[in-house]
Amino acid sequence: MGTLMGVFLPCIQNIFGILMFIRLPWVIGTAGALEGFFIVVLAASTSLLCAFSMSAIATNGVVPHGGSYFMISRSLGPELGGAVGFMFCIGQSIAVGMYVIGAVEICVTYMIPQMMIVEKTNCYRLYGTLVILVLGAIVLVGMRLVNKFAIFFLVCVLVSVAAVLAGVLANIAGNQDLKLCILGNRLLGKPYGSPCVKNVSSPIWEVFCTNSTLDSCTPYFQHENLREELAIPGMANRQTFYNNSFAHYAVARQYISEDFEKIYATPETPLYATTGYIICDVTGSFTVLLSIFFPAVTGIMAGSNRSGDLRNAQRSIPIGTISAVCFTTTVYTLLVFFYAGSVNSLLLRDKFGKSIGGGLIAAQISWPHPLVVLTGAMMATIGAAMQSMIGAPRLLVAIAKDGVLDFLTIFSVVSPMGEPRRALLAVLVLAEVTVLIGSIDLIAPILSQFTLICYLCVNLACALQSLIKHPNWRPRFRFYHWALSLCGACLALAIMFISSWYYACIAIVFASLVYKYIDYRGAEKEWGHGWDGLALSAARYSLLRLEGQPIHTKNWRPQLLVFCRLDEDMKPIHPEIFALANQLKAGRGLCVFASILEGQFIKCAAEVQLARNSLHKYMEAENVKGFAEVLVANEAVTGMNHLIQTAGIGALKHNTVIMIWPKNWRQNTEYKNWRVFLDSLRTCHSAHHALLVPKNIGSFPRSDEKMHGTVDVWWIVHDGGLLMLLPFLLLKTKTWKHCKMRLFTIAQLEDNTIQIKKDLQSFLYGLRINAEAHVIEMGSEDISAYTYERTLVMEQRQKILKAMNLNRHGSVKKNVQLIVDQAHRKELPSGTARKTTVRINQSHTVVPPSVFRVGGGDGGVGESDDELVNNEIREPSSLDGTAAPNESSVNLSKGGDASGNHINHVTSLPDVGNEEKEMEVETQENGDIHCRFTSRMQLNSESERCIGERYGGSKPTDSNVRRMHTAVTMNKKIKENSSEAQLVILNLPKPPKSFREQSEMNYMEFVEVLTDGLTRVLMVRGAGREVVTIYS
Repeated sequence: MGTLMGVFLPCIQNIFGILMFIRLPWVIGTAGALEGFFIVVLAASTSLLCAFSMSAIATNGVVPHGGSYFMISRSLGPELGGAVGFMFCIGQSIAVGMYVIGAVEICVTYMIPQMMIVEKTNCYRLYGTLVILVLGAIVLVGMRLVNKFAIFFLVCVLVSVAAVLAGVLANIAGNQDLKLCILGNRLLGKPYGSPCVKNVSSPIWEVFCTNSTLDSCTPYFQHENLREELAIPGMANRQTFYNNSFAHYAVARQYISEDFEKIYATPETPLYATTGYIICDVTGSFTVLLSIFFPAVTGIMAGSNRSGDLRNAQRSIPIGTISAVCFTTTVYTLLVFFYAGSVNSLLLRDKFGKSIGGGLIAAQISWPHPLVVLTGAMMATIGAAMQSMIGAPRLLVAIAKDGVLDFLTIFSVVSPMGEPRRALLAVLVLAEVTVLIGSIDLIAPILSQFTLICYLCVNLACALQSLIKHPNWRPRFRFYHWALSLCGACLALAIMFISSWYYACIAIVFASLVYKYIDYRGAEKEWGHGWDGLALSAARYSLLRLEGQPIHTKNWRPQLLVFCRLDEDMKPIHPEIFALANQLKAGRGLCVFASILEGQFIKCAAEVQLARNSLHKYMEAENVKGFAEVLVANEAVTGMNHLIQTAGIGALKHNTVIMIWPKNWRQNTEYKNWRVFLDSLRTCHSAHHALLVPKNIGSFPRSDEKMHGTVDVWWIVHDGGLLMLLPFLLLKTKTWKHCKMRLFTIAQLEDNTIQIKKDLQSFLYGLRINAEAHVIEMGSEDISAYTYERTLVMEQRQKILKAMNLNRHGSVKKNVQLIVDQAHRKELPSGTARKTTVRINQSHTVVPPSVFRVGGGDGGVGESDDELVNNEIREPSSLDGTAAPNESSVNLSKGGDASGNHINHVTSLPDVGNEEKEMEVETQENGDIHCRFTSRMQLNSESERCIGERYGGSKPTDSNVRRMHTAVTMNKKIKENSSEAQLVILNLPKPPKSFREQSEMNYMEFVEVLTDGLTRVLMVRGAGREVVTIYS
């Protein structure tokens, strides 16, 4: 089909529907000529702006089918397109029912009143159902038959419009044969042929009087005169236009009168009586009139809905639609002023023409005969219903074929001739439901909302495409602008709420539910819609705006870079890390999961995609919103360092790295995963990134688990508050929200612990963090290494305490030198055990502060010349597993270095006093060495020789002994207070500066001892910047 038959004429036929004939005069009479003109202009402008936007979208590519749905879905995405398209399809089905009710109303009310065999509403329902069945049978045959009828219906429409315009000119001097009967100021109903006189024999007397005497009549009838006025004075009478220029709004059940008297009919008075006063049936207002009239301009989509049947849709849709809107708007404007200048004001407000014997105003003013308009109006309404019956099923088929709404797939089937018969049956059912409503005034506002949402989205789609300037946006139609489209969208939204705010809310909620359903079911269609371009433009703008600006403390949130190791099948070895990241996402920050593949990219391209898909799969399983990155590098440590430095873009970069504590690092000496861990840790420190190291990751809960208990935070070193922010974020999630937070801090015996706890609680209150504060007292010899990191010096300790408003009373250095011989053990024959007793003498020795550092400072952990590896921490006990009085025991286990030499190491040391102790060394059958300390006064030479043989004649350095002693003591304190905690969070020590293997392994050993025996541990190393603040 071409432009005329395919677009222009169907649009005119839909626009010139029932409302032009039966509601437009009433709208003008109630709102007045000025407001009535504004209503027409407002409604027509909305349609015209939408037509411009629709023309631009339609000429930006081929529109094969679906019309407005295709344009919206390809521009705004399947979710919004499916929701709006489905609503527009429902709206078209509702329009069918409204047109049918209008046709029945014309026939029963104005043409053949004898057909009113039952109450009016039920009569409309009965005849409306019969009309739907007949029209459905015609449309079911096919579009060719409908097109033949369409020409006839269109001719009837044009003839009716011409008859009305010609009647205005023919009655320019007035119609002397048609008069109104007015009692005082009130308009009276008029039976056919009844005279307007106060005569005892007249029908009017019977209405207002009970007998033949005047005293039996109503007071108003007794005192007011009865007169007649011309129903159509004609345009020659200037007073007519003046009387109709301004609004005459009335409320329901109010009498129609000239002086706006606020007199109401009683509730039992019939609204549609043929005699007596004419009563308003609805409350009139600008918004009500706008909602009722707006469907009269909603036929502009009739042509686009046939896009699949057009010869050249890109040419026909713009020309045909815009021409139809301009033509119909001109006719509506002329009718506004013609009705206002020709028809009596009281008659225009008489919605059903009861004052002229139940006649249609448009028919009474027409020329040559009222039947021309009555017949034409009924045919036009039936034709509009058939056009909607054609467009709605094809729109439903287009939605069903796209598969965005799975429950509509049954309607995707068409006949061999391409007729959507299943979809037609669905439309007929919806139309029948509309017919059962039985009132145009109730149906029109609902139809307006469905149509306006479609207009809103068409304008929004055009504005969006124009603003983002996508390279693919090249419409042939040039008469558009994003400002016009945006104005059209705002106008459509405003009219939705102006006409009926509650219907607007219902329509928006319904569209939102459909949208969320499509989104929940997962729309698999990807059409490159405009939201992607808008998102990219917004992201670019935001990144450029944040570029170079430091992030304020109040806006700081963890932006996570999570390293995941993959197995040979490209599956994460520790999937629990995804749940942990999801639980830390309560801060709504960035989350990037990264994996490193060793090799060359040109050989591993397929594995990279497989690994990325695997990461995405696990992210979806844990409902983690983020990104997946896979990097190919020659070595894992190189790839991790590159990602730590370069992942992200601009301000959208990570500030926190999550790495799992290397499990079984002692036995994995060839791979040396502990060295990869330490190199990455150093890189994070150099890049000023925070680091989170979960230990025993396999015991961490999944996102669907619920934890009950406590989350204990051991705040040893001030790192900017990250140690307190993390549990706060965890406790906001469903997994940890049932847990309570406890904060532990360390104080020396000389500190005022009561004041420290009080000030700490005040500090937590200022941070708006709910937690229990606990202060653990330890001697300086126990905490000198671990507690205050690089701040054992007086000045740094004072700074930390000053920041927390603490009052330190001073400290006394208590330095204890513990010296334990270390020897290289030779292999013993199987099944033998050797026992050696060693006495150790301890004396007071002044030593410098410990260098077991947690962060910052000049030195790091493990910067010594000896090597501690393969250790296993155990509680001091006797050989039989029970603690002996006045005795302490240390377990030494067998291990090996890279060269195969077997080494034994002291892993735990007991507290000793200023006395000599004897150490009994017993070598078990399995190679383990068990040492027992007992009080003695001096060493014997045999024990010294035994230690020398076991440890190669060397002694452990003082610093390593002190660090190990501190780690063991701290571990005991943590287990004493947090053994039942669901999670323990504590500071992670700073890595050693030395790259010597012995120093690195010492560091790993000390951290292992520190966290031994704890179920779930999260070690945290802050970046040194504040991340929490007491200010709002």
